[in-house]
Amino acid sequence: MSKKKKDDKTLVEKMLDKQNVAYTQYEFPTHEAGDVAQLSVDHLAVPEHRIYKTLALTGNKTGPLVAVVPLDMHVDYKKLAKASGNKKVGMVPLKDLVKTTGYEHGANTPIGIHARHNYPIFIGEEALKEPEIIVSSGKIGRSVGIAPKALAKVVDATFAAITSPEEQEE
Repeated sequence: MSKKKKDDKTLVEKMLDKQNVAYTQYEFPTHEAGDVAQLSVDHLAVPEHRIYKTLALTGNKTGPLVAVVPLDMHVDYKKLAKASGNKKVGMVPLKDLVKTTGYEHGANTPIGIHARHNYPIFIGEEALKEPEIIVSSGKIGRSVGIAPKALAKVVDATFAAITSPEEQEE
């Protein structure tokens, strides 16, 4: 018999509890893709446009910033640069990710990043059309579903037109 720990929550979930913010716990299967873990969402009943990825970028004026966009879309660098007051933005190199955000690739969470750093956070405005969006809760494979406006309030984020449709480049 294995006992499940009574308080098997991530730090992010505990932070949301402390702020009385409603959320739903999600656990997604993962797989290794090269040297990073990726969510395996193909077989789940959750549409990709409700699952959001948290991207760490750097701007030429602001320094680090965070974009939260649906899995089935890309962050548009030009739109994000304009929304964030930068001339140019680019991804934080993978080797600098943990140093910049405190999280490994696949575990970045806007909630945890906001708690550790005061980086500007931008959420793709399409989130406003959803009753709930799903973001990482700081562990690979673990996520929380949260109302977009509640997330924005928790992380002091701005909704902006920062995405473009995913292109089939492969």
